[in-house]
Amino acid sequence: MSQTALHTAPTVGNTFALAAGSHAEPGRARALPRALILGACAALLLASAALGAQPAPPAKSAIDPVLAGRYFAEAKSISDKDGGKLWGAPLYGAMLFVDDNTRKVVANRPDYQNLLKSQGEVFVGTLPSEENTSNTAMRWAGITWTMLRWPLPDDAFERDKIMIHESFHRIQNELGLGGPDPSCDHLDTRDGRVWLQLEWRALRSALMSQGAARKKAIQDALVFRSFRRSLFEHAAAAENALEIHEGLPEYTGIVLCAKTPRDAAAYAAARLTGAPSMSTFVRSFAYVTGPAYGLLLDDFTPAWRKGLTSTADLGALLSAACGETLPAGLKTAAAARAPAYGSKELMISEDKLAAQKASQLAAYRARFVEGPVLVLPIAEGFNYAFNPTDQVPLAGYGTVYPYLRISAAWGVMEATQGALMLLKDAMITGAQVPAPKDTKARPLKGDGWTLDLKDGWALVPAARPGDFTLKRTALTQP
Repeated sequence: MSQTALHTAPTVGNTFALAAGSHAEPGRARALPRALILGACAALLLASAALGAQPAPPAKSAIDPVLAGRYFAEAKSISDKDGGKLWGAPLYGAMLFVDDNTRKVVANRPDYQNLLKSQGEVFVGTLPSEENTSNTAMRWAGITWTMLRWPLPDDAFERDKIMIHESFHRIQNELGLGGPDPSCDHLDTRDGRVWLQLEWRALRSALMSQGAARKKAIQDALVFRSFRRSLFEHAAAAENALEIHEGLPEYTGIVLCAKTPRDAAAYAAARLTGAPSMSTFVRSFAYVTGPAYGLLLDDFTPAWRKGLTSTADLGALLSAACGETLPAGLKTAAAARAPAYGSKELMISEDKLAAQKASQLAAYRARFVEGPVLVLPIAEGFNYAFNPTDQVPLAGYGTVYPYLRISAAWGVMEATQGALMLLKDAMITGAQVPAPKDTKARPLKGDGWTLDLKDGWALVPAARPGDFTLKRTALTQP
């Protein structure tokens, strides 16, 4: 079983005002402050017109191979300039772009199964339907690739950053920095959100200040971080794992693609400012805390990456690097420091949000639990792709993903209006979507989802009346 998150940096607000000299759209460097539009790559919309009764022509790849080759060269140039100094290994390697609409791919090298064909300086082919398309590292045709969904951002900095981010994922296990990719559900609670946002505010202050003011802000951030983690069992291990899994790739992209360290700090600070606008923090928090801690560590102890492990705590490393220790009476210290960062107004805002979320969770329970459902079981080849910025924990059941695509031995299911991933003891046990109204239709369709069911599998009644599940009816190849 595997998962692939759409690893684009989470959208953290429409625009951020950056400091002079920082990267901004449309060029690389600007002499004056300007807003930088952030967000994930938008899907490319294709339009076709029918001519009388003639059949539509075969879909063609929307990927321009010449432009793709130029982007490959951009990524290679950044990696070559680094020369492996940051992590002890070159970041650039096997890379491919995929068009969601046609599943056509353009790669920078051939594969080992002769599925890609040479076209000029690149290689082209088609990604099988059982492979999910994401911004991620993936194994296909005998090669571990950096995969990126087309189109890439027009802004050069954002485009370079995401290519380097995903290139890091490709070598992450080789660096000994692979590990669990958990969901920090406690960050969807009122207290989890409050103390995380206070940590963000202190980290931003630290990035934008120097000397005693910087050390004071760092200690405040560490107090808020430690107090939050004391409120929830296993919070520290889960947060640390995500900061390594996603925070380090994002840090790497920012450091290697920013024109100067000052630009990198300004960008990271802007991300911290806009982060509260993200719909959920359960995964996306790591995209902003990871770079912030990494950049601060660069200032205090540039060699911090040597010997780093997949279980490292970036906050603890920073605490040791700058000689800060946590005060006695963590709860009292956190309460005393919080007002300087606007805690009163923040808590009022989060109380209102908690009330609004209660109705959303009730609607999700009605849709994915209480009403008739189709249960998608774990089966051979079970893997899934999702957007890491908008998942919602549903206590006692699992996690709701507003977008989810699952491929398994039984076929391919795509839910564009939500699906519930079932969890038990932190392990995935299956998924649920609203039950189909027509059980004989092929492909199967329900409210907001479609399922291409493979031969040898059938839709059958589940244990609860009105529910359905999938059952193998014949021996088939997974």
